Amino acid sequence: MTLIAAHLDQVRRRVHDAALAAQRNPNSITLMAVSKTFPAKDIEQAIAAGQTVFGENYVQEAVEKIQTLAAFRSELEWHFIGPLQSNKTKDVASYFDWVHSIDRLRIAERLSNQRGALSLAKKLQVCVQVNVSNEDSKSGIPLEEADTLCTAIAQLPHLTLRGLMAIPEPTSDPASQAKAFGAVEDCFKSIQAKYSQVAGFQEFNTLSMGMSDDMEAAIAHGSTIVRVGTAIFGKRDKISA
Repeated sequence: MTLIAAHLDQVRRRVHDAALAAQRNPNSITLMAVSKTFPAKDIEQAIAAGQTVFGENYVQEAVEKIQTLAAFRSELEWHFIGPLQSNKTKDVASYFDWVHSIDRLRIAERLSNQRGALSLAKKLQVCVQVNVSNEDSKSGIPLEEADTLCTAIAQLPHLTLRGLMAIPEPTSDPASQAKAFGAVEDCFKSIQAKYSQVAGFQEFNTLSMGMSDDMEAAIAHGSTIVRVGTAIFGKRDKISA
């Protein structure tokens, strides 16, 4: 067993145990392996260990890896989770299955138009990123603006609105973790209930939150996708976007 496979087993156990502690079905939570800055050979090890969902932050780096791993394309899901600039949307619309970091309608409109031009059978799955901790350094919109942006995105023809994504301010304090994730969960449930019968919200069922250091708290507050990199691949070197 490779080190990456062993780490995956450990993370899967954490997800399973956290789900049971929250009285949830472990199968309702997807583990995304965040492979940014790690080479394609590391991703291949994760694939060999049964991992199929991968997250990337940097468009050019990600596209190169997706192309390198083209033989596995039909069995993998590629999720873009980083800040997205207008000049990068075409590649994201072309190569990815999901985008978690939508915080501007203009970006969503570009993605929808570009996805439509590709005549792909499947729409691009998207989440709205909220800035729950109101950090200037973080992307995302305030929680109180999520309803409006979600409503607009739900009408775009080549996107499927799936839910919300959040990256709270890092903290080891369980109470602070719970407060941040609880606020996102409340916002998500409010939108879900308000628009349950509205076109474009039929698949609004995703909470993308929780990473290596706080996934248990996120799962306790309804996370359906946890984004884990360090605990799977190890510590990464810093690179520029």
